[in-house]
Amino acid sequence: MNVLALETSCRNASVAVLENDRLLSHCEFGSSRRTAQAFALEIAGQLSSVGWGPGDVQLIVVSQGPGSFTGLRIGVTAAKTLAYATGAPVLGVNTQQVIAYQAEGDWAEITVVGDAGRQQLFVDCFRRIADRLEPACSPGIVDISAWHQSLSDGQWVTGPGLSQRVDQLPAGVRSTPSADWLPRAATLGRIGYLEFQAGRRDDLWNLKPIYYRPSAAEEKLAQR
Repeated sequence: MNVLALETSCRNASVAVLENDRLLSHCEFGSSRRTAQAFALEIAGQLSSVGWGPGDVQLIVVSQGPGSFTGLRIGVTAAKTLAYATGAPVLGVNTQQVIAYQAEGDWAEITVVGDAGRQQLFVDCFRRIADRLEPACSPGIVDISAWHQSLSDGQWVTGPGLSQRVDQLPAGVRSTPSADWLPRAATLGRIGYLEFQAGRRDDLWNLKPIYYRPSAAEEKLAQR
């Protein structure tokens, strides 16, 4: 199966193409090129690098969030547009789950944190069972100070929310290598392919980003 994976939730967006779960090509680019126009060029370039055209794509996998509002909108819109144009199915994958899959170490349970702004973090927990991950807590947004107080000895943590505070972790709390904190399209594509093979499907028309909170505009509207 020819898989195209699109990751735009963080400052470094990435695109990957895979044959089943085998990576063929992968590129990363900074936030300055994370625009709709530049992203379309990156997608076309990656497809061309393996000799594919849009019609050769058989599954489109996109990072669904949480993460950057603008980035997620660009990624999900691109995925849905391609899916509509080519007839390929589209699958959304939770960004925090992608990061957990990348986490190295002998952990059985891990907490993934993303930067939610406003001195807050996106927080998800996952439990490793054989080669699968299962949610181990309710996802949500937590104040940084409260999250620090909740940490316990021996706990594993990962994710981009650690980038400016890993040195502040309590003694005994273990973090994964920083190279694995940001989600990668290559990992995203592998997860999407395996979940699709296991029977999971998403509806093209109802696929939306997962933000964990309303946008600033929505919050202002709600206050009126």
